[in-house]
Amino acid sequence: MGKLIGHPGDVALQDFEGIRTRAPEMEPLLRRIRQVSRSDSTVLVRGESGSGKELVARAIHALGRRSKKPFRAINCAALSSTLLESELFGHVRGAFTGAVRDHEGIFAQADGGTLFLDEIAEVPPDIQSKLLRVLEERTFVPLGGTRPVHVDVRLISATHKALRREVAEGRFRDDLRYRIRVVPLFLPPLRQRSGDVEALAWHFVDHFNDAGYGPIETMTGETLRALLAYPWPGNVRELRNVIEHGFAVDEDGTLGLEDLTPELRGEPPPDDEWAMSTSPLESSERARLVDAMLKHDGKRSAVAAELGISRTTLWHRLHKHHLV
Repeated sequence: MGKLIGHPGDVALQDFEGIRTRAPEMEPLLRRIRQVSRSDSTVLVRGESGSGKELVARAIHALGRRSKKPFRAINCAALSSTLLESELFGHVRGAFTGAVRDHEGIFAQADGGTLFLDEIAEVPPDIQSKLLRVLEERTFVPLGGTRPVHVDVRLISATHKALRREVAEGRFRDDLRYRIRVVPLFLPPLRQRSGDVEALAWHFVDHFNDAGYGPIETMTGETLRALLAYPWPGNVRELRNVIEHGFAVDEDGTLGLEDLTPELRGEPPPDDEWAMSTSPLESSERARLVDAMLKHDGKRSAVAAELGISRTTLWHRLHKHHLV
């Protein structure tokens, strides 16, 4: 089984309004969240899927003057055009087949508070124009209705896409882009957050132990190396799912390599995006770096000596693989 690693005592996570991190790369974002929470400006959060964009929106809401008012969230990519319009603006009875009663949309539900629109780049063009009208006039008309509804809502949006490209390719309105990104924020992916993979892994171990899934008290050195070497395309959400998978299949109270998902064991499925975009040579180099850093407790002089390279070359390779 190899060396067993118990819960380390030096991986305490900062809990910033639900955003858990110990990474210095997150400090600029947390500082900006504090700043923008003082205003009602629209915010656009850029970040990869699973990185925690809704947590950013909730933190802004919790720290602002609207914290006692409703917070509502909706994933714009999860609904058809008609259903999205109904969920956003509501509808009146008879507006479409199946509309047997009036429905209050999420804009009305969030009145006085904050509305978070995730994956806003997926909003169809006809609904984009209605969103722009709400932001400019603070009014909308429910689907099938005739009377305008007035609302006071702070809008926070999120996307993993580059809206400039979406505008250039005719999929997103340029005037709406300017309106929703008065303050742009960038959420770093998990692979660029120093120390967060290990710290969050233990956090999720604690979470599932507390929920009665365990107990798991240790993990193998192989497991930790696999967690640190993996690029986490699904970010924090994927890490949580991997740890939950480990609890589901574990039989001996130790999180072993065999308890991880196939991707973590180096067995990506044929259509895995990362497997196609990352060469075996790059994957092997990253794994060697992680193994050496763990072996020498992060002492770069010892790591460079073992690998036969200079400290400068080591730093460049660590930076290349997002290990610093």
